[in-house]
Amino acid sequence: MDRLNDSQLKGIRKILVIQLGPFGDVLLTTSYFEALRRRLPAAQLWFLVKEPYDLAIRDHPLIDRIMVISRRTGLGYALERLRTVFRIRRERFDLVIDQQLKPSSQQLTFLSGARYRLGYKEGRLSGAYNLKASFGPPRYSASGKFDILKPLGIEEEPYKIFFHVPARAAEYIDDWLREAGLDGTDLVCVSPGSPVARKKWNGAGFARLADLIQSGTACRVLLLWGPAELETAHHVESLMETDPVFAPRTDLHQAAALLRRCRLLVCNDGGLNHIAVTTGTATLAIFGPTDPAIWSPASVFSHHHHLHRPDFDSEADDSFGVTPEAAFEKAVEILSDRTGMAMTGEAMTGGGP
Repeated sequence: MDRLNDSQLKGIRKILVIQLGPFGDVLLTTSYFEALRRRLPAAQLWFLVKEPYDLAIRDHPLIDRIMVISRRTGLGYALERLRTVFRIRRERFDLVIDQQLKPSSQQLTFLSGARYRLGYKEGRLSGAYNLKASFGPPRYSASGKFDILKPLGIEEEPYKIFFHVPARAAEYIDDWLREAGLDGTDLVCVSPGSPVARKKWNGAGFARLADLIQSGTACRVLLLWGPAELETAHHVESLMETDPVFAPRTDLHQAAALLRRCRLLVCNDGGLNHIAVTTGTATLAIFGPTDPAIWSPASVFSHHHHLHRPDFDSEADDSFGVTPEAAFEKAVEILSDRTGMAMTGEAMTGGGP
C-alpha cells in the first residue's frame, strides 16, 4: 500500500508515533505534529518513548498521551517489552508510525495490531509495515521527518519545534541569575560536553574561544554542563586564562530556561543545539565527524550557525580543523547581527580554519 485515500484517512481515530530516543530525535520528531493534527483533526495522537527521553515532550500541546517504556535490563527488559506490546494492542490504534526504524520499534509496530503500520521501505525489517514511505533528500533531521508522512498526503511545510519549560524551572534560573548578579543580557553560553566522545571539540579549543569572547567583547561566558559532563566543564575552566561563570547543576528544563537568558550558545553537535531552536537562542555549533546537513538547524532557522571542515579527518583529530580564532570571528558576527554587540579594544579576529 503506497497511500491512503480520503475515506481511509477519515477512519483513523487513534495514532501512535514511535520514537524511543534519544533526546534530540524525540524532540525533532515533533516537527510534523502540527501538520499531522491538521490532516487528521479527529484523531488522538499518542507517543511511545523510553525514559528518560520522555522529558523532551512532556506537556507538549499537540500530544494527547505519552506511553513510556521504563528502563530495565536482563529479564526485566524482556518483560517490559512484552508489557509494552500488550499495552499497545489494548489501545487499538488505527495507525502506528515507526519513526525509530530500529528492529525493536519494528517489532512493536508489527505486533501492534494496528490497521495501518507506517514505516520506511528502506528498513531491514520493512515487512513489519503495510504502509511504506521512502527517504527524501538529505536535510536537517527535523525537516526529514516529514518524509514518512507522504503516504498520508502530507508534504513538508514550515514548522516550529516546541519544548515546554515549566514555570518552576524558569524561576530557578531567574533566582540563580539574581543571586549571581547576572541579568543574562550579555551572557554567552559555552557547553563543551557531549555524551558522544567523537562529537566533542577539544577542551583547549573551547577554553581559548571562551577567553577570546571574554577579552574581546562585553560578554561573559557561562559554562553549561549536563549529566556526566561536569569533569569536561571543569577541564575547560582549568585551561582558561579568564574567569567564566560556572552554571549550577540543571535538568533539561532548567537548561532550556537558562538558554532563554543567553545571547548565544556555543556547543558541539547534540541535543542542546536542538533545544536552542525552541528557545530562540542563537547558536554556533562546532561539527566534527557528523554531517551538519542533517544535524544542524542552520538550513532552516536563520539564527543557527555551525562550523565544519568536511575535508578534515575529525575522527583522528578532535580539533576538527576549526581554530578558536575562526570560531570567535563567527561568534562576533552572530552577536553583531542579532543586537549590535559592544566590543572592547582587545577584540581579536582570526582567519578561516
